[in-house]
Formats: sequence, structure tokens, C-alpha cells
Amino acid sequence: MPSCSPDCCLYQAVQIIKVFSEDGVGKVVEVPADMTARDLCQFLVYKSHCLDDNCWSLVEHHSLLSLERCLEDHELVVSVQACMPPESKFLFRKNYAKYEFFRNPLNFFPEQMVAWCQESNGSIPQSQLLQEPRHLQLLSDLEESNIFTVTTGRKMHNAPTDFQFCIKATKCRCDLKELKMLCAEDEQSRTCWMTAFRLIKFGTLLYQNYKSPQQRKAAVSNFSTPVRSVSENSLVAMDFSGRTGRVIDNPLEAQSAAMEEGHTWRKRSQRMNVLGSPSPLHPSTLSSVIHRTQVWFHGRIMREESHRMIMQQGQVDGLFLLRDSQSNPKAFVLTLCHHQKIKHFQILPFEEDGQVFFSLDDGSTKFTDLIHLVEFYQLNRGVLPCKLKHPCTMVAL
Repeated sequence: MPSCSPDCCLYQAVQIIKVFSEDGVGKVVEVPADMTARDLCQFLVYKSHCLDDNCWSLVEHHSLLSLERCLEDHELVVSVQACMPPESKFLFRKNYAKYEFFRNPLNFFPEQMVAWCQESNGSIPQSQLLQEPRHLQLLSDLEESNIFTVTTGRKMHNAPTDFQFCIKATKCRCDLKELKMLCAEDEQSRTCWMTAFRLIKFGTLLYQNYKSPQQRKAAVSNFSTPVRSVSENSLVAMDFSGRTGRVIDNPLEAQSAAMEEGHTWRKRSQRMNVLGSPSPLHPSTLSSVIHRTQVWFHGRIMREESHRMIMQQGQVDGLFLLRDSQSNPKAFVLTLCHHQKIKHFQILPFEEDGQVFFSLDDGSTKFTDLIHLVEFYQLNRGVLPCKLKHPCTMVAL
């Protein structure tokens, strides 16, 4: 029997996998046998020119069973695909809550859901002790099972609530009888149970996955050069009002020049508004469309679609998106997650001195465009329950 050539062995070690984005577009990728979910996500981030913030995930999606789960960063993609039925697929999606437990454990596991271990005699602080839910071991062999979110529990499985989850054996293809269905009272309880399952199954591997990108980022930052190569201390104020420029040495004169420059720009903007120039670069025209270039703006999606996107990307505090208002064609809506509840805030336009402004608080705080509004509330909570932290992003592969 002829021996296998090196090229043949290499070919057999590579699998062709198709990954889909939220808009349904798929991308074919050659995946080596040793490629992890994190490696594939980083590859897709690079190819799609996305921001690599370690929040991207590969999702195992089963449409016939209405099940999905985020692969752990260390899982081998080819091994997972080998156990997936033909109708299932991989999705490329944000998941801000992937390691939220390590950042805010007490917020993640509320006091009423955390029990004291009898062996500790109260000597270990609650922040360092979460009782191991050993009864999960009775439900399933964790080594050969994974936990999934049920996306349409009430409709498909007649669940009593919308917060259903499922323990599915790895080798189980699509037999509903082999699925262990569970139901929680609310989203917080479901998240708690599913996280407990992950912690028991993978243990310290999860913590290593969480720390790995942070350690790599710290190592890179120690050797990388800053984006700005010129020290801000070396910048000086200049006066170009004459034929030649001159350095302004007097600090008071420099401050006065900066204020005058600001007034000049504001007057110029107002004059352009009054002239009503049809140019596409007209400030009022630009302010009405510039937000459409932002990752957090999703156009004319429905309220239900905004809920679905927020839920899929982790339901962490500060997760947000902006969309067109369905009831007011001139207004917009901010959809924001806080304490695992999704809230909606209307952004109304206001006209003042011929210029249109946008406001969340009936005109008390006004902004020339939606980008300024979002940047303000990323730094200040204002009338919102929390600051805007995580943009709900949908990438096209």
C-alpha cells in the first residue's frame, strides 16, 4: 500500500468550513485541524477589518432544534464540526458576556442564587466562594455534553417561560428525545445556570482563556510605539494672520487665539446653514446622515429585531444600538441594556436658529449629530440608567 505523501497529509488535516454573518452571508474558510475557535475569530476579524476587542465568538447554531451556543475559545473548530448535523452552521457574532463572570462575579451571581459551602464555616468571603452546583452532574455527563440557549422555547418546545436552555450530548444529532430541556424564571437565572455549567465543565481553562488576550495585549504594548510620535508638550501655538507664521509665546495670547478660532468656526457653520447650500458636504446635510457610517446604527430595524440583537450579544450593562424610529420618521431610538433588561429611549430633533439638534432629554442637552450624542453618553450617564459601553455590532463577512 503506497505511503501518504506530505502534501496529502496536509490536505487531509485541513477542512473547508463555512461561517455565516448576521446578514446571512457566508464565508468559506480553510481550517487546519489544530485551529481553535479564538484563532478562527481572529482570522475573520482580520479579514473583515473589524476591531479586535476579544469579544467576537464562533456560534454553533442548530436551526431545526432552535439551539445555539458560543464555542469556548480553546475548542477545536474541526472537532466541533464533526459532531454537528448537516443543517447546522457556524455564525460569527459578538458576545460581550463571554467572560463577564470574571469581571463582576457578584453581579453575575446574585446573592439569592449563591449558597454558602458548609465546609467553609463562613471563613471564606462570599466574593471568593460560589457553591459548586453538583446536582448538574446528575443531569448529564458534562464531559460529553454542552449547554445551549433555546431561541424559540415557547413556540417549539411548549416551554412555560421564554428563558429555556438545554443540555445536549455531543454525539446527539437532532433527536429531540435525547435533549434535556430546562427552564428558568428569568434571564438572570438562566445566565447563572448556564455559566455554572461552563465553569464545572471547563474549570480553569475558562480563566486561562479570559487572561490570555489580556496578557498578549500587555506584552505587545510594552514594545509597540505609540500612534502619536510627537509629544504634545512639543506642540506650540502659531499665528498665521500675517505673511509669515510666528510662535505665540504668551500663554494668555495663545488662549485668546484658540477661543477666537472657535468663534470663527461656529460663525462659519451658521453662515453655511443660512445659505442652504445643496452641497453634500453641507453641515446640516452631513449631520443627518453621518451616523449611518457607525457600527452601532442599524437603520430601520423593528423593535423586536433590536431586542434579538441585544440578547444575542450578551445583555451586559451598556450594550446599545441606535435605529430609526418607527413612529416618528424624523426621530431615532436608543436601545440600551441595563441589569439584563432592554430599554428604549427616543431621540428627538430640535430646530434652533436654523440648525437641527438631537436630544434625549427634551432639549435640555442638544447635539449637532448622533455621533456627538453617543460620544457624550459614553462618557456621561446623564438621563440614562448607565453609560453607553458596548456597541451592538453586525459585521458583514
